[in-house]
Amino acid sequence: MPLKAGFSEIDITPPVGTLKIGWKKVIVSDRVLDPLYARVAAFDSGEDCVGFVQLDTLSIRWTQVSQIRRRIGDEIGFPGEKVMVSATHNHAGPAVANCGDVPRDEEYIEDMVDKVVEAFGNAVDGMQEARVGFGGAYEFGVGFNRRVVMRDGTVKTHGRFDEGDALYIEGPIDPEVHVLGAKTSSGLAGLIVNFACHPAHHGGGTELSGGFPGVLADIMRSRGSPVTLFLDGASGNITTVDPSRSGHDVSKEEAGSRLAEDVTKVLGGMNFVDFHKIGAVSKTIQLPFRRASREEVEGKIRGAQRFIDSAIYDREIPRLLDRMNRMPSQPAEVQVIRINGVAYTGIPAEYFVQLGLRIKREGYPTHALVVGQANGMVGYVPHLEAFERGGYETTLCNSSRLAPEAGDMLADCAIELIGNLD
Repeated sequence: MPLKAGFSEIDITPPVGTLKIGWKKVIVSDRVLDPLYARVAAFDSGEDCVGFVQLDTLSIRWTQVSQIRRRIGDEIGFPGEKVMVSATHNHAGPAVANCGDVPRDEEYIEDMVDKVVEAFGNAVDGMQEARVGFGGAYEFGVGFNRRVVMRDGTVKTHGRFDEGDALYIEGPIDPEVHVLGAKTSSGLAGLIVNFACHPAHHGGGTELSGGFPGVLADIMRSRGSPVTLFLDGASGNITTVDPSRSGHDVSKEEAGSRLAEDVTKVLGGMNFVDFHKIGAVSKTIQLPFRRASREEVEGKIRGAQRFIDSAIYDREIPRLLDRMNRMPSQPAEVQVIRINGVAYTGIPAEYFVQLGLRIKREGYPTHALVVGQANGMVGYVPHLEAFERGGYETTLCNSSRLAPEAGDMLADCAIELIGNLD
């Protein structure tokens, strides 16, 4: 049976006046720059099914992932456990989780889940026989490693070389722009783009926006792709801010346009094939919470870096410590979706690029990709060496709570799943 593919999108823009999250302070939205979307891709080979849901939100809680999967199974008849639900990590969106002093917006979340299920149903109903192609490019002008090693050996997140005492950028980026294209008899049905970079534009402002993934989708729509999913990669320490250029921030328009040019070039040479093998596997592991010292709790450990108002940490950390004392670990699902020789690896974290690159290396000969903020959110997961230097991402708070070994535990699980693919 030939492969069938369906794509869909639905507007999930919240109303003006919605609280935003992602900046550790209370921000009330007052305008919409551009819409936010849920985008969906579904595939059926006749022997198996897989699907993707991409949300223009900061994150997605496991509670909502399980709701979406259950309803996709019950209402649409599509195997929900074969669906990966990920967030772009958009900082200019609504409160989909508790963050600092901002509570999650339960009314918005309920409406968002309804719309995701509706969009998935539309994608399944619109499935057509399709050929799928893959390709890639390399982009060095959008994402930058934001962690700068200082002369004293500590790291400053968003450090700059015009401030003195900076030595070098701590680590690499992942420049791969991977593209999946699905083509039917009617033309291009949709695209899935994977690239590692924080979409943090307009996070500190009062405007709502889909960020550079929205710019990318708009441009590709004008070039023939009705729906373009953006699956963020291992971008926990990667942003559009270039520390080597005095903190220059590549605008969302430039970032989206550069990625669109990359995708367009890839499409021009893409070979679409008829043979397809698809499938999905997953495993849930327990990630240990950090054993925090008094200095770490007080933010006085070497390399500690707190952003915004320190009082937020003072209110947040006692609740976190209570949770960590009641539960020694946190569950995390690692999911791998295979389409031919490509493995999309869902990690429920702001995962550091070093760990994502490890999965790509050790997943070989399978072409492994990493999808961050997928199927839940356990917070920042840095690589082991990062904890020796500090920085914002390793400083104890609700979004940085796991033990240093958690990153490699997730990578080990992912590599095992990739290696066991049929």
